[in-house]
Amino acid sequence: MNEQFAISEYPDAVAIISQLDELIEKPIYTITPEALKHYLVEYYEKKCPQSKAMIEQAVNYIPGGVQHNLAFNYPFPLVFIKAEGAYLYDLDGNCYYDFLQAGGPTVLGSNPHAIREKVIELLNSCGPSTGLFHEYEYKLARKISDLMPAVEMFRMLNSGTESCMAAIRIARLATKKKKIIKMGGAYHGWSDQLAYSIRIPGSKWTQASGVPLNIFRHTQEFFPNDLDGLERKLKVNRLRGGTAAVIIEPVGPESGTRPLNYDFNKEVENLCRRYGTLLIFDEVVTAFRLGLSGAQGYFGVSPDLTIFGKVVAGSYPGAGGVGGKQEYMKYLGPGLGNGEKHKKALVGGTLAANPLSCVAGYYTICEMEKTGASRKAGLMGDRLTAGLLKLIEKYNLPFVAFNQGSIVHLETVGTMHFAIDWLKPWQIPKILKDTSRRKIEMEHMGAAYMAEGLVTLAGSRLYTSAAYSEEMIDDALAGFDRVFANVAVR
Repeated sequence: MNEQFAISEYPDAVAIISQLDELIEKPIYTITPEALKHYLVEYYEKKCPQSKAMIEQAVNYIPGGVQHNLAFNYPFPLVFIKAEGAYLYDLDGNCYYDFLQAGGPTVLGSNPHAIREKVIELLNSCGPSTGLFHEYEYKLARKISDLMPAVEMFRMLNSGTESCMAAIRIARLATKKKKIIKMGGAYHGWSDQLAYSIRIPGSKWTQASGVPLNIFRHTQEFFPNDLDGLERKLKVNRLRGGTAAVIIEPVGPESGTRPLNYDFNKEVENLCRRYGTLLIFDEVVTAFRLGLSGAQGYFGVSPDLTIFGKVVAGSYPGAGGVGGKQEYMKYLGPGLGNGEKHKKALVGGTLAANPLSCVAGYYTICEMEKTGASRKAGLMGDRLTAGLLKLIEKYNLPFVAFNQGSIVHLETVGTMHFAIDWLKPWQIPKILKDTSRRKIEMEHMGAAYMAEGLVTLAGSRLYTSAAYSEEMIDDALAGFDRVFANVAVR
């Protein structure tokens, strides 16, 4: 396979982190109160009345008015009724550029015709689910294995969260060890034990409301790019029963918001081999987006287990899975034993690998392979990032923009760049107060982007797809220009 990856040039992580360090030391630059008020009245009140009316009713039946966090926007969530290629359309008929991309998986663009036709054909012949084996379960698993050498076997599940849970259970059974080390700030779903130190390195249990503290007794963290810190944990754990697995997002925590040095993943792999620990790559975002062989192909790493998300179902429901080397995947075998002597990981999911999901996932990956979608999306990410950098310079703003292919970061307040050092507990109240203020301004900037027809992930992350053209990217940049023209120090 002659693969072209989405990343044209890997970002200089040291330089970017230095810029982010400077950003959070400066005053907050955000949309002016006057401009924000104009957007609220002229756009949200006048152009989105049907969305507003529906959300006002929805809050009576749905907590907060929406069913998932990505849908929440300030001043109120908009109701989207159509997705096509690079565009989204709301209930009031407004059109937007889609840089949310359902949280990352739609590398082809939203609702591609070629996939939709295959799904309709499946629904007409089989229906979405039978509870029994379907031919596309095999076809999808083999396709993924053919493209990703470290994924010798693949088990489909319903979400990335479930897949992370399953991988942890596999690691503990395979190694007979208990401790899990994750990278601080990384997001591996919302299961109890992996809710440790999400979003902000060093935050420990503070972001995990509703989870008893004793759940975290076998979960540890190390800071991004800190190989010495990781090895110290591995050394200590070796004296206390060992480490079952190290789990990381290969471009950095929260999909590369805090970027990793290029050689970091390979060094982590070397440490895992040295200490008899499994390496788990969480490729929920990076699998197929960075390239057909994922981040592991790009970085030249062979993880023991790999986590997949929505892309394996072509962004249709039933969206996740875990793959890996046969010697570890055997712990996910079905049935009551099949004559095998090893224990089986407790993993279920009645609707996992349903025919609809498998057909959509198989043809999505085939279409990406045929069209070179990962590379096309990456080039659009390059163009978007270059344009944002020009606008930042034009308006003399302290913002930071960088990308890992089609994963584009626009940091205006640096909320997720803070870290908590528990050796300096007096700093914690200030950090929590500062991040709270900055989150509010992230929402305000996100509202301004939305009013300019730009749907982003929390106003700070943007995913490009192969459905974009250079003209679309340039038009989107004109919207960012209008927002940046109304930014001032707070």
